[in-house]
Formats: sequence, C-alpha cells, structure tokens
Amino acid sequence: MKKDESLVRVRYQETDQMGVAYYANYLIWFEVGRTELMRSLELPYREFEKSDIFLPVLKVYCEYKQPARYDDELKIITRLESLHNVRLVFNYEIKRSEELLASGYTEHAFVNNSGRPVVLKKFSPFLWNRLCQALDKHP
Repeated sequence: MKKDESLVRVRYQETDQMGVAYYANYLIWFEVGRTELMRSLELPYREFEKSDIFLPVLKVYCEYKQPARYDDELKIITRLESLHNVRLVFNYEIKRSEELLASGYTEHAFVNNSGRPVVLKKFSPFLWNRLCQALDKHP
C-alpha cells in the first residue's frame, strides 16, 4: 500500500484566540495529503480531470486526539487504503513529531463531468491500472 508524508505548519489564521487549530482545518490538511499522495503516484488530479473524471468526497471521518496549535509543524501521513469499481478510500494521520493529533479517512466516487458515477476500470483502464499498482492489487 502506497503512502506519502507531507508537512504543513499551522498558520495564525487557522487558529482561535487560544492558538488552537480550528477543527475544519484538519479536512483541508487531509486534502493536502491526498493531493501530494496522488502526485507522488504520478496521478495528479489534473490527469483525472483531463479524462473527465472527478473525485467528489462521499464520506469523511476525523477523530481528534490532541489539538494542533499555532506554528506547530504537522506531518500528514496519507495512505491509499482501498479501490473499488466506482470509489476509493484514503486514510490519514496527522502528527506533531510522533504524537498523533488526528486520524481519519475520506471516501471518493469516480464521476464524469455530469456528476454521474463511472466504473473507472472501463472508463479509463490506464488510471485504474496505476491505482491498482499503488495498492499492489492486480487489475
């Protein structure tokens, strides 16, 4: 299973008056991790969009363990967890040094430019095969 690590620093605008990161920022950091993972697989979102495939979020889950604070350097660990005909799942961990601050997942659908679900294996065998390789899964 392919994983990627990204670094972000908590900016002042992402915190409340006590210097604690606002909870919704974790979802943005999930997106940073997901985008960088896909880029590391040489499958940036742009490649999907060129093929008229989009990846809207169907589900999101985040469990908060400890707060991130202003100026913390965070490590976002992102894994491509599973791949199915019309969807895929990413898992995330957000850490400060080795301390786990949050974990979660997002589930995405493969849809066309009309928002209709597509079976990626049929619609774009190239993209399907690349994702299967990232999971060490045979197409």
